[in-house]
Amino acid sequence: MRGIFSRRVRERTARATSDGTGMGMGIRTGIRTGIRWKLSAAIALVGALVAIALSLVVHNAAQVSMLDNSRDLADERLQVAQRMYESGRTLAFGVEVDDPSIPAALLEKVTQGRRATYVSNGPSGVPDIWAAVPLKDGRVLSLHTGFTDRNSDVMSDLDQALLIGSIAVVFGGSALGVLIGGQLSHRLRKAAAAANQVASGDTEVRVGDSIGGFLRDETDDLARAVDAMADTLQQRIEAERRVTADIAHELRTPVTGLLTAAELLPPGRPTELVRDRAQAMRTLVEDVLEVARLDGASERAELQDILLGEFVSRRVTAKDADIDVRVVHESEVTTDPRRLERVLFNLLANAARHGKPPVQVTVEGRVIRVRDHGPGFPAALLVDGPRRFRTGSPDRAGYGHGLGLTIAAGQARVLGARLTFRNVLPPGAPDDVPAEGAVAVLWLPEHAPTNTGSYPMLPD
Repeated sequence: MRGIFSRRVRERTARATSDGTGMGMGIRTGIRTGIRWKLSAAIALVGALVAIALSLVVHNAAQVSMLDNSRDLADERLQVAQRMYESGRTLAFGVEVDDPSIPAALLEKVTQGRRATYVSNGPSGVPDIWAAVPLKDGRVLSLHTGFTDRNSDVMSDLDQALLIGSIAVVFGGSALGVLIGGQLSHRLRKAAAAANQVASGDTEVRVGDSIGGFLRDETDDLARAVDAMADTLQQRIEAERRVTADIAHELRTPVTGLLTAAELLPPGRPTELVRDRAQAMRTLVEDVLEVARLDGASERAELQDILLGEFVSRRVTAKDADIDVRVVHESEVTTDPRRLERVLFNLLANAARHGKPPVQVTVEGRVIRVRDHGPGFPAALLVDGPRRFRTGSPDRAGYGHGLGLTIAAGQARVLGARLTFRNVLPPGAPDDVPAEGAVAVLWLPEHAPTNTGSYPMLPD
């Protein structure tokens, strides 16, 4: 089950490039940022805006309050000075009579017979406090004071405290955003890692169990949705595999009987046609059963130590002496010879069926290359990889069932190997130029697969 689930998920979520490296063609580019930093920046921005707004409100309220106190104090002093002046005593508190610098707005109020105070901006930007009152003899008694140094110091200290508080709020909000965002980002990273494990074929992993935690949030909703999707997909693929395997298994007996009966027919052209079609049907049934077994992930490699170059040369020469085999560098590998031979023969059969001679096999270390000089692989195969019952374009696929490369790729997975496909183009030619051949490359792993079916994957 693991093998088919891994393959189907990869087919739906990734597209291989024409050189077979497995890199996605639809990867979005852009600046990558973490949730913790986005959340921290958002909290810091909101905190800064709130701190600035509150600082302005507090500053203005404090300044208005101090100005009101200063105006009340000036008014009280003016009243005391008025009583002293009207009783014939000396003027106090620096009051003046008919001061020519009285602001016009204040003088207008006083001429109406009202006692009033007024605040104006001084030359240095420090508020000036005015207070004036009309006298019985028609003159105006006024008091002019500035915003006291004490009040200025208080406002300066208040502004400094507000600035420090605003900075503390911004940094505190940023730290809180990093803490909260870090927790959320950590859960999302764990969910992504678990989802990648599922996509790689580990169907026992569940995203909900991986993220853990006591508090429930939207991450848990996402995990449950991914787990439900994985379960549903797994069930559907398993059902499909069982149907395919059952049909192929049920066909084995009648096809075998048909082939046996064909052997009893009298010699002749019709008999040859019946035998040929019966044998083709038997081969198809066996291939379908093999694909079903590979999809079920029940296959295990039976490992042996072999000299790869010698093995390939001997097997290829025994199959077709006209194929050119070149060993560039000999290497000893631990692999399953039967499965390796199956992969190699399927690649050679594909080259002979859809390509053109000469067919060349090159062994270099742990890498086997099979090249023909035909029209190249179809574009769909280079993009999506081999698909069952897809034989490609008419230029390359006049017959066949499209199972040869599918089986080769499945056996390569059992061996822990990587199978890639590409076309050979003239040097410097654009992509739309007809290919000069097709190359299938089998990369055997440095370490052999274990008896549990796991193995170190070669990097893409």
